[in-house]
Amino acid sequence: MTVSVHSSPQTHGRALPLRLSERRALLGLVDALMLGASVVIALWLWTVRGDLDFSLAFLAAQAEWFLILGGLWTLTALVYNFYRPEITASFTATALSLLRINATMLVIYILIYFVSPPTSVNRVIVLFFGVLSLAFIGSWRAVYTLALHGAFFEQRVLILGAGTAGQVMAYTIQDNLDKAYRVVGFVDDALPVGDTVSGVPALGTAENLARLVQQHGVAEIVLAQPDLTSGAVFQALMDCQEQGVRITPMALLYESITGRVPVEHVGDQWYVALPLTHQGHSMFYTGVKRGCDLVGALLGLALYAPLLPFLALAIRLDSPGPVFYRQRRVGQGGRGFEVYKLRTMVKNAEPDQPVWAALDDPRVTRVGRFLRRTRLDELPQLLNILKGEMSFVGPRPERPELVAELEAKIPFYRARHSIRPGATGWAFVNTGYARSVEDTLLKLQYDLYYIKHQSPLLDLLILLKSIGLVLTMRGA
Repeated sequence: MTVSVHSSPQTHGRALPLRLSERRALLGLVDALMLGASVVIALWLWTVRGDLDFSLAFLAAQAEWFLILGGLWTLTALVYNFYRPEITASFTATALSLLRINATMLVIYILIYFVSPPTSVNRVIVLFFGVLSLAFIGSWRAVYTLALHGAFFEQRVLILGAGTAGQVMAYTIQDNLDKAYRVVGFVDDALPVGDTVSGVPALGTAENLARLVQQHGVAEIVLAQPDLTSGAVFQALMDCQEQGVRITPMALLYESITGRVPVEHVGDQWYVALPLTHQGHSMFYTGVKRGCDLVGALLGLALYAPLLPFLALAIRLDSPGPVFYRQRRVGQGGRGFEVYKLRTMVKNAEPDQPVWAALDDPRVTRVGRFLRRTRLDELPQLLNILKGEMSFVGPRPERPELVAELEAKIPFYRARHSIRPGATGWAFVNTGYARSVEDTLLKLQYDLYYIKHQSPLLDLLILLKSIGLVLTMRGA
């Protein structure tokens, strides 16, 4: 793992460093302004086309379009990761994501076109809005990429601790925040000054922290050292904080960048990184979520029922064995339950003990491959949701035998059992199925992030991403 670092402090004396949260807020604010302008001009073009009066009263009468088009665009942007650091840092990635967003808006326009009356404002405003938002936001993001990723606005970072956690943090910053954040070096008492670790220089020891901050124009210190109990280290950090330097635990910055909790690197800071309190403890949130689960499960079963005879016939014709498959899983609080699925593997695929599913697993039948790609095999889990054993969104439930193995190998694995498991989840839409202990560690990082940040908006985002995976047959 090699990280290229440029530590020249040429502009830090007159710099205006922007933190990741500030960049996201700026992007969201200006995007909202661009969307608002797009709606206003789209409405104006409609009045010109229809020879109508354009006025404040007209805008007030059409105010719902600001919510409909702006909200729809924003949700689509979140589905396509438009605000992820690695996207915003690259104009090419931004342009591709913007094209995907507008392609989705075009599909919506076509649907609206065919269901709206010929004289309806609906038939033209979405098209006008799509063209204008593409032009306005594309131009603004080009300015952002060129101007705000220069040295003047970069966040210069020192990493306290050059161990594994520090190296992972340096690599993550370089890989995702290129030109927005810059690692100027490590501070570690065990490293001689001038040595490099993964391409990052060691600049000194903790007692020299305040001087190094001044010398290199550092705006943020990332704590990647497992033991911060030393009084000298604490005092040095307080001195830096008094200079206006931001002090950030490695786990929190990593989480903000990647959408994952780095469970293997939290060290003594576990109480900062792990979801000790979360929305799952809120009676209001859990009540609303349970109500949505019940309504969604009932509607889903009503839509699913006509498909079931055809799916069952295809499964039976493809390979001998039952149509349905029941398997013991671990749910909330470590309680076991039986999950329902359509059978996708040959009969007796696991005669002796649980086996990790492999990529292109030969045990999967022809019909099973289709069911997995479309996730139709998961639809019987609507019954589990109806019974309260599962939710639509949450960590995917695992088998008891594998849970025992995973709890022994992966720290904090049990934390994912603090909420109901889900038919889909933040881990699934980002990684897919787990096929090894290493895959499970990655999924756990996403699961803990979800537990910590769960909200109606995140649930909706996960459901929309899941629908996208189903429609594109990328569910397996």
